[in-house]
Amino acid sequence: MSAWRDILTAALGLGGALVILISMVGLVRLPDALCRAHALGKGMTLGVSMLLVSLWLSLGTELAGLKVIAAVFFQFLTIPVASHLLARVVVERGYPRHGALEVDEDRVDRRPPGGH
Repeated sequence: MSAWRDILTAALGLGGALVILISMVGLVRLPDALCRAHALGKGMTLGVSMLLVSLWLSLGTELAGLKVIAAVFFQFLTIPVASHLLARVVVERGYPRHGALEVDEDRVDRRPPGGH
């Protein structure tokens, strides 16, 4: 394996691990489930994809490349969908959200926009 390939493999591996670590810190530190779902969805998709591309470069075979491309595709397909479903459950069940404003239902204007 050439030197540039080794450097790129190491950079992608370390970068992916760092992105996943930052995502895990977000999981612990963020205030509510919607913020945590966002951190996990974005961080895990990018971090796992970077780690898989690093694996592809270290293996260096065409067959492994096809498998890694399929794995990256399914990561981009499943992780954001799972994050979205988690956020939907949080909203539907009415879990408390950080910084949410209280709405006074008696003072809400129910007229359609532009209507009289």
